[in-house]
Amino acid sequence: MSDLSLVVPCKNEEESIPFFYKEAVSVLAQLAESHNIKSSEIIFIDDGSDDKTLEIIKELAKNDIRVHYISFSRNFGKEAALYAGLKRSKGKFVATLDADLQDPPEMLSQMLDALTKESFDCAATRRATRSGEPVVRSFFARCFYKLMAKLCDIEVVDGARDFRLMSRKYVDAVVSLYEKSRFSKGIFPWVGFKTKWFSYDNRERIAGKTKWSFYKLFLYSLDGITAFSVKPLMLASVLGFISVIISFFLIVFIVVRKILFGDPVAGWASMVCIILFLGGLQLFSIGILGQYLSKIYIETKNRPLFIVREEK
Repeated sequence: MSDLSLVVPCKNEEESIPFFYKEAVSVLAQLAESHNIKSSEIIFIDDGSDDKTLEIIKELAKNDIRVHYISFSRNFGKEAALYAGLKRSKGKFVATLDADLQDPPEMLSQMLDALTKESFDCAATRRATRSGEPVVRSFFARCFYKLMAKLCDIEVVDGARDFRLMSRKYVDAVVSLYEKSRFSKGIFPWVGFKTKWFSYDNRERIAGKTKWSFYKLFLYSLDGITAFSVKPLMLASVLGFISVIISFFLIVFIVVRKILFGDPVAGWASMVCIILFLGGLQLFSIGILGQYLSKIYIETKNRPLFIVREEK
């Protein structure tokens, strides 16, 4: 067993990996002196890259026995990559961080202090600012975290990153949750344990481009909500009840108007409004049900989270 494992998901990060490796090696050397980290490992997970990411990782592995890698047969997503890395890790402490250096490795020193000196089981990070991020994305990200706070029974911290340092028992608890539709920002707080939060200013990527489009982030947020809350199902029921009440009063209004004033336009406009309202509400409710049914469908197929093409 190693003292410290670094789990690093990668998707087309050929430009970032050399910078990350240099920084990681420097930090590991410092931790060896300051925290007596005698053995360590760096586990890269190649999530179906179509550039030279895997070639660069293999070259690093040839020259450094601490470097290991898992290469997927195709792109399975960051959640699958995180799970594969955590499952493969052997460290007493395990850190997950991105290869683009938006997660500062130098913070590992104070994060280790939290676990070794303050009896925490996890040291988690969050962005204190969103400087450099598109305004629209920042707005919707804040809305998402507020929505999660209202819908879910777990605490999802605004600006939370996947950059964490965890104890072995914490990692084992996370790996034991073998879900197909994974949402790590929800799984981490769900398993419990004592967590200390560290804040830092947002950092730009050292190189390369982000793999997260607005559409992908939107789908990811839907996964998070449906994975950790059943309140949208309750919302569908409430909306259905409200629509029945509204429809009842509309019907009473139409009948009264017909009796008192007649109906020169034959009521087609009112009828169309009611039909469109109820039809839209039904489609909305069916859509919510569909999200949950799709999760059940995926889980029952029991397909693996990922398929490994090669590893070391």
